[in-house]
Amino acid sequence: MGFERIGGEEVWAGKMVRVREDRFRHHDGDEVTREVVVHPGAVAIVAHDGERLYMVAQPREAVDEQLLLELPAGKVDEGEEAEATGRRELAEEIGKAARRWELLARCYSSPGFTDEEIHVYLATELSEADGEAEESERIEVRAVSLADLAATIASCRDAKSLVGLLLLKDRLGGIPASRLAAPRDELRAPE
Repeated sequence: MGFERIGGEEVWAGKMVRVREDRFRHHDGDEVTREVVVHPGAVAIVAHDGERLYMVAQPREAVDEQLLLELPAGKVDEGEEAEATGRRELAEEIGKAARRWELLARCYSSPGFTDEEIHVYLATELSEADGEAEESERIEVRAVSLADLAATIASCRDAKSLVGLLLLKDRLGGIPASRLAAPRDELRAPE
């Protein structure tokens, strides 16, 4: 199995993403055309102080969510290293800095149509930092007790956040299966 790119062209460009129509030839000779959303990449941050996990809730119009609970995250700016993006976004979105940074994972957000790669970092040894969200962002900071991690995971609908939260759960030694199997209405994320 395998394929090679045999051509393509950009068909649309916006402020954050571009769209290409790329052509590929597979090992069996079949040729296919794919629409590819080109994205500069993003960073998500699992930031906790040993007692609280810091998340954000924000409107996500594309999926009709009034306040979607997510990890702090943001787009990698041109020429910026992923960890630098994480440091910037942590300060801008929740007003924190971290002394310890560890890359937990690199994953694709939706490889069926986009090349967006997300770097998921663990940020610990937190302190206050100066930062200000972009003017167009409507972000509410949520401090979630680590004791409520199972409920937070169960209620989360954001893929990058689920990746980070599940890796944190694993890192912390898991959560009792009885909590993960609790009825859905008992697993609401803290408001």
